[in-house]
Amino acid sequence: MAKTSSSAPPTAAVNHDEKMRDLGRAVVEIEAREVASLASRIDDNFVRACNLMLHCQGRIIVIGMGKSGHIGGKIASTLASTGTPAFFVHPGEASHGDLGMITAQDVVVAVSNSGETDEILTILPIIKRLGAPLIALTGNLRSTLAKNSSVVIDVSIHEEACPLGLAPTSSTTATLVMGDALAIALLEARNFTRDDFARAHPAGRLGRRLLLHISDVMHTGNEIPQVSSNATLSAALLEMTKKGMGMTAVTGDDGKVLGIFTDGDLRRLLDRGPIDIHQTHIADIMKAGPQTARSHLLAAEALQMMQTKRVNQLLITDDQGTLVGALNMHDLLRSGVV
Repeated sequence: MAKTSSSAPPTAAVNHDEKMRDLGRAVVEIEAREVASLASRIDDNFVRACNLMLHCQGRIIVIGMGKSGHIGGKIASTLASTGTPAFFVHPGEASHGDLGMITAQDVVVAVSNSGETDEILTILPIIKRLGAPLIALTGNLRSTLAKNSSVVIDVSIHEEACPLGLAPTSSTTATLVMGDALAIALLEARNFTRDDFARAHPAGRLGRRLLLHISDVMHTGNEIPQVSSNATLSAALLEMTKKGMGMTAVTGDDGKVLGIFTDGDLRRLLDRGPIDIHQTHIADIMKAGPQTARSHLLAAEALQMMQTKRVNQLLITDDQGTLVGALNMHDLLRSGVV
């Protein structure tokens, strides 16, 4: 009896791989076409929806079921993080008490491709009774939702990217993009700035870069490595070892910065030959006029200075040049600025 192979022929595997690549490209191309078609729908209805949300005295309440609910959650999150207070309410839960989250001062944004989602239609009479404006993001302009909305934004598509035409793909992408368009239009109308964005994202890297100041991360008081200008190299090395910042500031009797001496300076010094660390004065070997910064600057600005000057340490002074702090690259790394 002839043996049969349990593995697919190599040609079949190659064809299978190529088919997956073709399908992947087709999805991207279909969804890209559908998104491109949205540009013509940024019209008067879009502007009316923006104005309703811009002048809302309460919150923007986004509702949606299933995949539309996931998109609605993202829209609410994007609105909230770009200056438009918003949150998502599950329409199924709304019928069981969560409707109390919606007030007459709010604006409701309902996301439903069909416009006939049962859970949304169930709570429409309550929303209308409250008098809260209703914005519909729907692909069906003749739907019950559209007919009962204050403003309707058309997010209809010609083709889902799913070969079966069943899984929400192009439709959810189109709705998400329209939600982003609303959020960014409102961001601009509110004069929302990078600092505003950072305040809404204090734990993120961008927030830290835009909110964290040098004064928040610098070493102060006894933590600052510093020696007087008449100190010996041995005293400077002891101070550097004790404070662990890879350098020491050199100051005058008035506390003003005269120079800096770093681990790198020590290596270069030793490379030139033997040196008596007990007889050599730090003022003779320090780097005079070091890079300094003010404590009110952003930590991100300190990082930029250090990268530009190719240094790993920075001395912080007041307006009179008096030493008030010190930081190094490790401090910026720990703070999340880098």
